[in-house]
Parts: sequence; structure tokens; C-alpha cells
Amino acid sequence: MRIVLDAMGTDDAPRIEIAGAVEALREHESDLELILVGDRDVIEAELARHESVPNRILVYHAPDRVQPGDSPASVIRRKPNSSIVVGLELQRKREADAFVSAGSTGAVMATSLFKLKPLPGVDRPAIGTLLPTAEQQCLLVDAGANVDCKPQHLVQFAHLGNIYAREIMGRAKPRIALLNIGKEPGKGDELSASAHGVLSSEDGLDFIGNLEGRDIIEGVCDVVVCDGFVGNVLLKFYESVAQFIIGLIKTELDSLTENSLDFDRIFRILDYSETGGAPLLGVGGVSVICHGGSSSKAIRNAISVAAQAVRSDMVAQTASRLSASINDASEEVS
Repeated sequence: MRIVLDAMGTDDAPRIEIAGAVEALREHESDLELILVGDRDVIEAELARHESVPNRILVYHAPDRVQPGDSPASVIRRKPNSSIVVGLELQRKREADAFVSAGSTGAVMATSLFKLKPLPGVDRPAIGTLLPTAEQQCLLVDAGANVDCKPQHLVQFAHLGNIYAREIMGRAKPRIALLNIGKEPGKGDELSASAHGVLSSEDGLDFIGNLEGRDIIEGVCDVVVCDGFVGNVLLKFYESVAQFIIGLIKTELDSLTENSLDFDRIFRILDYSETGGAPLLGVGGVSVICHGGSSSKAIRNAISVAAQAVRSDMVAQTASRLSASINDASEEVS
């Protein structure tokens, strides 16, 4: 299995990426090879600082780097030799099985759409992000890929989330909820009300209705559906609260002489770097998006997310199930 890692994506690239890559290769001892894409001289200089680097690392030269101010839509045309474009092209040509980047989310998404193409039946691929809850983790779809949505897009997000929850998260019958300002069917704006009506009669989904933001943390559903604007606001608030709580707990622990609670487990639940990256669902390849401020642990775990998606044949499973859903809908119309 070959996974491309954009070595120039984080705020502290390539130091963070290379540290995460080395950790990932030590964790996946036999079935993983990494292709680091970026400025060869910079990457090799950083690799030289590590002792006992696994020999399953390849370096692919890409001299350009996407900057925060670059227009995502123009990256392919203006920076064809950037690590994002070159890395996704390697996957498009089947020289790699997956792509991981902590670079510009917009550029990764736009280039993934152009290089990997949406799967049949998907108008708008969406970012799926795991959120901690009092029970099991739940999947948030969309976490920021699509700001302006129509009801049919939210229905597609529900199907994409349903497939991911079954195939990757192991949920036998995922509970799908629509994020709203109230639980009643008529609540919310026109988009939410219309989407609720369609989802209520959609075959193949265990739709449990509307969900208020405060209910997510209770773990009452497996997939939370919303547009990318709301999803991204929710995600960033969720992450900031988690870091705030971790800080409070650590401050309190400093004043304790004895601790009988498993605070390590609490930290792992709240720490976003334990997940590392969010897959772009609905494209014809594996594209995992990370924070620009990711730690090496986050990069390592994002590589594991990509590896799991490859091992489970996530793209083929998604395409197959989407095709079945489309055929079922066509039969009902006829």
C-alpha cells in the first residue's frame, strides 16, 4: 500500500510531516510505503535529522507550495508543480492508493474533485469528521466542503455518512440525524425543512429526525448531517471547547498529589489529533484533509485513517452502495 503525504502542508512543514511519517511507518511495520511530496532538498535535509528512518519512504520532488492566500480554484492551473497537485496526480495515475495533506483545505478539495472526480450519484463530495460523544464517536457531514447547499445535497451527505459509518466505523445500522434549531419537523430554514421531508421517506437510511446541537454530545446518533457552513462552525467550536477542557483538567492535575482517574483516556477522547484527518467523501479516491496546525501525532493518525480506507476498499464500497441506492430510486420512479 502506497500513501502520498504532502510534506509541505503544515505550518511547520516539513518537520511535522516527516516526524508523523516516521511514526506511522513504525506503527505499520510491513504493509505501508509513504511517498513524501514536496521540495526534495528540504525534505531530505529534514529526513537526515532522524535516526533509523524506515526504508519505506520515497521522495517525489514538487518545488511549488500552495500558500494560504492562493485561490483554491486556480491552484491546478497556476501551481501544477505544487505538492497538492503532484500528490493527487500520483493517485489519479494509480501510482499511489491515497493522499494525505495538511495544506489548504480548499485547494485539496478542489484538486481532489478535478483529479479524482466525484463518484456517480454525487453532486458535491463532503468532508466527514469524527466528533467525540458520551457514547461512541459520531460522524459530522459536511464539515466544511460545501457552504451553499440544496436539500438533495444534504440527502447525499446522509448516504455518504451512512456508508462510511457502516463500512469504516462498523455501525450495523447507523442512526442519521439532521442538525437543526429544534426537533420538530417544521423547524429551521427552508433548506432544513425541505431536507427533513426528503430524508423522512428516504429508503436505506435510519433517519431519526432533527437533532439540536446540545444533543450531539449525548451520542444519540451515528451521523450528523448539515451544510458545510454550519458544520465547519460546529467543528471549530467543538475543537476549541475540547482544548479548553483539556487545559482546565491539566491545571487541576498539577495541584493533585495522587490521581485515581484515567485522565489519559479523557485526553485521548477530547484530543482531535487522535483522529488526525478527515476524509473527503464521495470522490473516486482517498483524500484525507488535516489541520494546518497538526502535530506529528495528528499526521501519523491521518495516515492511519487513509490506510484504513484503503484496506476496507472504501471507495469501491461507496460507489457500489451509491449505485444500488440510485437504481432503487429509479425503480420507484418508474
